Amino acid sequence: MVLTACSGGSGGGSATGSNSGGASEGEKPSTGTSEQANPVKLTFFNTSAEVNTVFEELFKAYNQINPNVTIELIPTPIGGAQLEKFQSLIASGSPANIANLDPGTIMQFESSFLDLESEKAKYEGLTKPGAIDAALLDGKFLGVPWTAQGYGLLYNKKAVEEATGAAFDPASIKTRDDLAALFEKIEAAGKAPVMIHGADWSLGAHYLGLTYSLQSDKVDTNRAFVDELKSGAADLATNEKFNGLMDTFDLLKQYNARKSDPLVADYMKDSTDFANGEAAFYFMGDWTWAVIGTLEGRDEEFGVIPVPISNNPDDFGNSQIAYSQPKLLAIDGSGSTPEQQEAAKAFVEWLVTSKEGQEAIVNKMGLAMPYKDVQATSTNVISNVVTQFVDAGKIIDIGVINYLPQDYWAKTGASMQKYLVGNIDRAALAAEVQDYWKANASR
Repeated sequence: MVLTACSGGSGGGSATGSNSGGASEGEKPSTGTSEQANPVKLTFFNTSAEVNTVFEELFKAYNQINPNVTIELIPTPIGGAQLEKFQSLIASGSPANIANLDPGTIMQFESSFLDLESEKAKYEGLTKPGAIDAALLDGKFLGVPWTAQGYGLLYNKKAVEEATGAAFDPASIKTRDDLAALFEKIEAAGKAPVMIHGADWSLGAHYLGLTYSLQSDKVDTNRAFVDELKSGAADLATNEKFNGLMDTFDLLKQYNARKSDPLVADYMKDSTDFANGEAAFYFMGDWTWAVIGTLEGRDEEFGVIPVPISNNPDDFGNSQIAYSQPKLLAIDGSGSTPEQQEAAKAFVEWLVTSKEGQEAIVNKMGLAMPYKDVQATSTNVISNVVTQFVDAGKIIDIGVINYLPQDYWAKTGASMQKYLVGNIDRAALAAEVQDYWKANASR
């Protein structure tokens, strides 16, 4: 997923200070890769495809201070065929030395990755409380967190206020009816109220995927719910959270700026049009700042509100935004030499602790970092709002997705696409999604 998915984190603010043991800009990483006698070549498999060029710039910068280490990017397209490409590298016996992957993919190929238990204490010291615990996969430290992301209904403050003729208070949207009333005013003014990105990853993982995370604020409870879907003990069609989400999705469909052709799913165009005020809201995450932040002449004030799932403001989900550490940096343990593994560890540490690495992640990629001493001031105004939700404890922990089959978003996203265009009704959607889980009872 983009962004990546699936982006998309309270470390992206203005915190400054020492690296707590990490390498600072221009220094050698603490593991001393530049002192190795022999040249080391690393490959880096990247599923955050929207920032491929930023990673390539970082590889060049790292080579300048560590001339014996070269890093080659293995790029992937946004949202497309990433898992298949990674599988082919494993099957060919040429795995990437470092992989930026969804945690669920790391779980799927657990035996291929290096156990980083020896690195755990160091990263617990570098990251914010809970960051490493959230990155553990069945208790194992198999990937280093480097970014944290949140998503919900992004808003363009100028677009909302021009349409309504009044100041917009994001906290005023507490229920679905609140959102519907606002959408009605915006449409009456001749502006599109909301943008739905029609890609399977957005619909299947980010929207429908909330079904699994909203059952409880505990990841283990949500995992148990998925197991009940697989066994047939839980009925999606009668599930309160699923129906609440779909009632809201019907509202989004009704006011969708793309409803004449909802499956085009042009990520760059959707993000650009939202940034320029073509729609007041956009179901997306803070990672889209990688597009928005680079645009000339765009609007300036953006933020995010929760997706309301009911008309009871006290219901879990109505005041929380989805939040996770969506990507981890894993090191190959199946085909890499010990020299490559040590060089990979050093690069990962430099990436997340050096000023140059943090500046690239926070400002060029527009992402937040779950680290204590971030030496970059975030210009991502959406991520900064996400940080406020995180600091207030108003989050939906979507960690259950780490344990789901890695095709869940593509398969169920295809069903959501059919629902979006009106090819199936809600009962058929629930049946298709339920059938998916029953077919994956052993996974």
